[in-house]
Amino acid sequence: MAVRPILRFPDVGLRTVCRPVEVFDQSLRGLADDLLDTMRAAPGVGITAAHIGVFLRVVVIELSRDEGIRHYVNPEISFASDETIRHVEGSVSMPGVTDEVVRPKAIRVRYRDLAGGEQEEDAEGFLAVCIQHEIDQLDGVFWIQRLSRLKRERLVKRWEKSRA
Repeated sequence: MAVRPILRFPDVGLRTVCRPVEVFDQSLRGLADDLLDTMRAAPGVGITAAHIGVFLRVVVIELSRDEGIRHYVNPEISFASDETIRHVEGSVSMPGVTDEVVRPKAIRVRYRDLAGGEQEEDAEGFLAVCIQHEIDQLDGVFWIQRLSRLKRERLVKRWEKSRA
């Protein structure tokens, strides 16, 4: 278990589409452990392997220590509600920058667990937002791409100013 360096916006890796996991072994479990440590250190509530430059479809989410750790390998949304929710989002790759994003309020996600078992889960509210946000990242869609051009440009300027 280790805290790994996180890619920072605008790193090209954050726009990379991740490959499906094909081997479910100890190295995958080690990657998941490193993702958890890295996410907690950031801090954040969700992270993908892409955030640390490993372009595999792996997500770790921990909304709270009480709710526990969720692992999603090769996740796909199979249903999204027409009803939407607004939620403030950000990224471990762009710390300190947030804005409201509109997404479906409820989803169904199919995925594999760390042992390779097929799973399906219904989620709504904050968990649904987090899962969608992280799947976007696996698809090479950085969260600010969900904002209007004007909002996105303002956030990027603020980010650039904070790093100067």
